[in-house]
Amino acid sequence: PRRQMMRLTMAQALVRFLSAQLSERDGRQQRFFAGMFGIFGHGNVAGVGQALDQLGARGLRYYQCRNEQAMAHTAAAFAKMSNRLRTLACTTSIGPGATNMLTGAAGATINRLPVLLLPGDSFANRAPAPVLQQLESGASQDVSVNDCFKPVSRYWDRIARPEQLLTALPEAMRVLTSPADTGAVVLSLPQDTQTEAFDYPDSFLAPRIWTIARPRGDTVAIIRAADAVRSSRSPLIVAGGGVLYSEASESLRQFAEAAGIAVAETQAGKSAIPWDHPLAVGAIGATGTLAANRLARQADLVIAIGTRLSDFTTMSNSAFAHPEVRFVGINVCEMDAFKHAAIPVVADARVAIDEIAALARGFTTGADYRQTVEALRREWNTECDRLASASMTRAPFVQSELVGAVNAFARPQDVVVGAAGSLPGDLHKLWRAREPNTYHLEYGYSCMGYEIAGGLGVKMADPLRDVFVMVGDGSYLMMAQEIVTSIQEGFKLI
Repeated sequence: PRRQMMRLTMAQALVRFLSAQLSERDGRQQRFFAGMFGIFGHGNVAGVGQALDQLGARGLRYYQCRNEQAMAHTAAAFAKMSNRLRTLACTTSIGPGATNMLTGAAGATINRLPVLLLPGDSFANRAPAPVLQQLESGASQDVSVNDCFKPVSRYWDRIARPEQLLTALPEAMRVLTSPADTGAVVLSLPQDTQTEAFDYPDSFLAPRIWTIARPRGDTVAIIRAADAVRSSRSPLIVAGGGVLYSEASESLRQFAEAAGIAVAETQAGKSAIPWDHPLAVGAIGATGTLAANRLARQADLVIAIGTRLSDFTTMSNSAFAHPEVRFVGINVCEMDAFKHAAIPVVADARVAIDEIAALARGFTTGADYRQTVEALRREWNTECDRLASASMTRAPFVQSELVGAVNAFARPQDVVVGAAGSLPGDLHKLWRAREPNTYHLEYGYSCMGYEIAGGLGVKMADPLRDVFVMVGDGSYLMMAQEIVTSIQEGFKLI
């Protein structure tokens, strides 16, 4: 039979394709794109704007925002709160509208969060050139401001012909749904190409399921990691964001309890284990607790799970001071698994924890180690109580007292959001998270202006939770506009 075709503009095919993409992990499916943020003008209103309007409820829900950088932050926060199983797309006009998203693209890529950015671009046929907001270069006529996205994107393409969607969109989805390679994906859309028609195969527009894999580590690496656990005397687990993304909190708890190993948390990994668990020693690194950092100094084995071991986590490589310290690096990203000459376990966090735990069964730390952990936890929790307790009888309150008051008011399932200034340090140390995904700090980029936009993304991802946005005056003044969007769309922020 002859292949069935549908004649659509490039923008119409784009919106139809995105609305038909599904992600799946562990048998659970969901639409990968929950909607599209956009600011329309010169470069995208007659293309993507028309396509969104025409498809209506059958396509992607449209959200109007106030700032292009903010909508990229909102999409990244939404993806993070969704454990990278869902995201939002973002479209802009050409020129300043497009380049306003550069900071958001960098933040998403640095934090390894899937975000699809669709900036408008100048005419591909060059007939009207130069046009409003077009960059003119004396060295090339094939450059625009959208080329600035290349170094801050995990995938970048310019769709100069409508048929190029047939190869570009599957590649974009491959990157967006990759646990190891995800980040900002940018498809630059020239304004004339958006409105050009092409006969697209029905099969291209049909629903497609993208399986988020749980890759297993090399058998020899798993054995070596388990042997390292068995031969250690003062091990320490460093839980990063990968623990949360792979939904490995329960596996982490079981492994820690069986082996008697203390668990410290990075900014991205905080909430991987409840704060009051007997083996939870809190934040690690430059913004860490005395309990975690003292254990780090004497650790002879560091089991780094889902963390890229950035400078704040390692205190610029000074945190782990044992002369014979070894590392086990569990990460879906090969580059991170090999850091610090670690035994590299390139694998999904949950799968790797379970397999190492099975081989290390029977191992447990000694009584002296456990007593040290308990003493350090007790000492730190007493100090935390002192710092965070507000008398409620005097003003002004210091910041740590405010953190403690809000923490006491919040329910276990509620989420705190922050990003920049001194708040991340206090929150990392003092906020007591009781359930996974209740602590949301953008600290890979620590981008001022992320907080309110990010809080909106968190609330959109899980409207049943209250979201507490902690924002300093500098960040508030830089980007507070999405308060309007939150009210417009009915998403409550505190």
